[in-house]
Amino acid sequence: MKELINKLKGDKGIWSFVALLALFSFMPVFSASSNLAYLGHGTGNTLGYLVKHFAHICIGFLIIYWIHNIPYHYFRAISKAGLPVVWLLLAYTLFKGTVIGGANASRWIQIPFVGLSFQTSTLAAIVLFIFVARYLSKTRETPITFKSSLWELWTPVFITLMFILPANFSTTALIFSMVLMLVFIGRYPMKYIFFIIGSGIVFLGFFVLIGKAFPDSKFFSRVGTWSSRIENFTSNKADEDDYQIEKAKIAIASGQIYGLGPGKSVQKNFLPQSSSDFIYAIIVEEYGLIGGLGVLVLYLLLLFRFVVASHKANTLFGKLVVIGLGFPMIFQAMINMAVAVELLPVTGQTLPLISSGGSSIWMTCFGLGIILSVTKKEEEIAQEKLDKEKREEILQKLIDREMEADLEEADTDSKNVNNNLDSDDYSITDNSSNPMNAVLK
Repeated sequence: MKELINKLKGDKGIWSFVALLALFSFMPVFSASSNLAYLGHGTGNTLGYLVKHFAHICIGFLIIYWIHNIPYHYFRAISKAGLPVVWLLLAYTLFKGTVIGGANASRWIQIPFVGLSFQTSTLAAIVLFIFVARYLSKTRETPITFKSSLWELWTPVFITLMFILPANFSTTALIFSMVLMLVFIGRYPMKYIFFIIGSGIVFLGFFVLIGKAFPDSKFFSRVGTWSSRIENFTSNKADEDDYQIEKAKIAIASGQIYGLGPGKSVQKNFLPQSSSDFIYAIIVEEYGLIGGLGVLVLYLLLLFRFVVASHKANTLFGKLVVIGLGFPMIFQAMINMAVAVELLPVTGQTLPLISSGGSSIWMTCFGLGIILSVTKKEEEIAQEKLDKEKREEILQKLIDREMEADLEEADTDSKNVNNNLDSDDYSITDNSSNPMNAVLK
């Protein structure tokens, strides 16, 4: 085990908090999957769901390990070449996507020959964030003009969001907010940012108006759902989302401080998305306020490590990559928790690394692998610096030792010369009868 841990490169704090969240996820998923088990095969046996979640987590950590060994600057070119591929996947998902778990939106595609579903918007978000980081790092030394940035930066951003918006408003809003945060940190001019925000609001309003005019169109079918969720959130009108929120609030209230105990949740049998969207309510019900705050603290500690990793990165691209990929994970977790306690309307955002689901876990691990690749680079630089200092220290010791040996040898030679000079054999004084003795000796 120690050898395996030593092979893991990058920020050890990020590795630790990710592992803790993943390990903790098994009990809530095992407990909350009973509802799916009854609906799926009527037996209530959740062992299959636990094994499936275990497989998802194992594959996720293999993804982290594989990605974190790739130098992160390779993703600069990959992001630019990957955007058109992502657009094709998003377009295919929008028109040919499948409905998973009774969801009202087609957000997934089926992977051929495997039978697994994949949510393409999660991959699109990662590629887009790296693309924005690449642009901001590339234009750091040159003044940014709105005309050039409109074509090189914002056109790809809005094309990506345009493909995601009809099926998933919450993901679109989260991605757009994170892009704005990223360009703000990258010192993009504020006057341009305000203009982009205004343009986004105008485009969204125009999209909603068209959706109201054509409610039966598949492309605008989600507009009515968005409007009803906002109306129900601000009023007391009951609907399906309100039912989920009420059950989540009952679960949270039942947990109190210490919780009912692992596996003893009652509301998991009534919450439709108890193992994914509303798993935080099940966590609080079973583990109490202590468990809920513990999960929150883990995410905050992970956020702190992201800030540290960004600060230590020696390139602007590395800093922006850590922020662009790390912060959305934490904000998504906060949104999930806020929905469970009715601070936000229902959004459909999962709890990263804890909620069940394959593509969401894998894409989160994909982003974590890139972040660890950035920290691994910094770790290698620090290790090289430390090794260099050690080598210089050892070399200096060898030099000092050689100098001491030379000095000792010189002192010995000097003493021998003095002794020889003091002896009669080397005296230049001619005390013999032969005048040639002084020369011969």
